[in-house]
Amino acid sequence: MNIAIGLLIPFLGTTLGAAMVFLMRNQINKRVEKLLLGFASGVMIAASIWSLIIPSINMSEEQGKIAWVPAAIGFILGMVFLLVLDSLIPHLHLKTEKPEGLKSKLKKTTMMMLAVTLHNIPEGMAVGVVFAGVLAQNTGITLAGAVALAIGIAIQNFPEGAIVSMPLKSEGVSKPKAFLYGTLSGIVEPISALITILLTSTILPILPYILSFAAGAMIYVVVEELIPEAQEGEHSNIGTIGVAIGFVIMMILDVALG
Repeated sequence: MNIAIGLLIPFLGTTLGAAMVFLMRNQINKRVEKLLLGFASGVMIAASIWSLIIPSINMSEEQGKIAWVPAAIGFILGMVFLLVLDSLIPHLHLKTEKPEGLKSKLKKTTMMMLAVTLHNIPEGMAVGVVFAGVLAQNTGITLAGAVALAIGIAIQNFPEGAIVSMPLKSEGVSKPKAFLYGTLSGIVEPISALITILLTSTILPILPYILSFAAGAMIYVVVEELIPEAQEGEHSNIGTIGVAIGFVIMMILDVALG
């Protein structure tokens, strides 16, 4: 039961963020948007280090492996995995008119939703793999630490949900439909988390690799999309401040609860 709730916490963050479309009249203020993008980046960077890479290294040492090998291999594979998905899945980022990925005839709103959905895959994997560590026991990953990561991801999903639904409303999509699209963009997280748990529970020795794999995938999203968007145009320092706030909050959550 605790595991099920933990897997749904990040999805709740996305849903609440998407619901902002009913409360806000216009687009998100540009400075606020930069702050939120930076905040999401900071949370993901801190989560990658404290919740994923460090446990991967510690677990490798306990298994008698060279500590840095699984972390390094998994991290690189995670980056490559997202690079491949980014190149194949048709998607459209905010403030751009040129779609990425394979050519398709999908609607603009669908491709915008796919862009965020693509980013949510590594977050779901990250939550799934830490809960897999809790289920496996003797991995050094505690339930409190796993919940801390889920809460951290939920916090950064809140602005992501709003950043999806608000621009869709500005594109002419109705509020209920914009909310639905924003919410659905996050459904991939509990799904990918569950798949990760099922995979890892059957092959426990690969857990250190999957931990760092999820970290690499998340860092890809941060470096490829979130930080460039937060630094674009004027007031880039606001995005930087957001990174610092998100990083510190996630670090505190992980260390205090982990």
